[in-house]
Order: sequence, then C-alpha cells, then structure tokens
Amino acid sequence: MTADEIADPHGLGIRTTVNGRLLQDGNTKDMLFDVWQQIETLSIACTLEPGDLVATGTPAGIGITRKPMVLLTPGDTCRIEIDDIGAIENPVIAATARP
Repeated sequence: MTADEIADPHGLGIRTTVNGRLLQDGNTKDMLFDVWQQIETLSIACTLEPGDLVATGTPAGIGITRKPMVLLTPGDTCRIEIDDIGAIENPVIAATARP
C-alpha cells in the first residue's frame, strides 16, 4: 500500500482464520511497534519494494496458549486479513528434511 491509500494504518482490524475458523481478532492500533517504526527499522536493513509483504507478529490468541492447543498441521489453510488492505491465504505443508 502507499501512504495515500490508507489514511491511518493504526486502526485496522486484523484477523487470522485457520480452515475458516476465526482464531485471532485484533487491531493494528495494538501493535507494539507502529507501522512507521516498523518501516523505518526494516528500511535500515533492506530496501522495501512494491509488493513486499512484512510479517510482524501476531495478535492475541496464539494456538500454543489455547486450551486445548491449536497448532497448524499439514493440510490446514491459514488466512490473514487486514481491513482496507486485503488478505493472504496459504496452505500449510509438511517441512522437508534438510541434508
């Protein structure tokens, strides 16, 4: 996104679903480091290009703290959506052994 496309990135809903089940429901205003701080810090180490995706962490409700735990397994589909920006959805695949 460019700065002119979103008036304030610090009040957007952010949700995570796994296989269509809502597991996390947060807001960008609750992030430890605001969007501007994150961009500034990342820009010191690398050049951000149009289309880059910045993965920063996760809202409350991580699977390991749930009772019972909810962990991603091969075959699951994980979707992350941010209001006014869009969504990304990925299948979970098994890790391959490294030589």
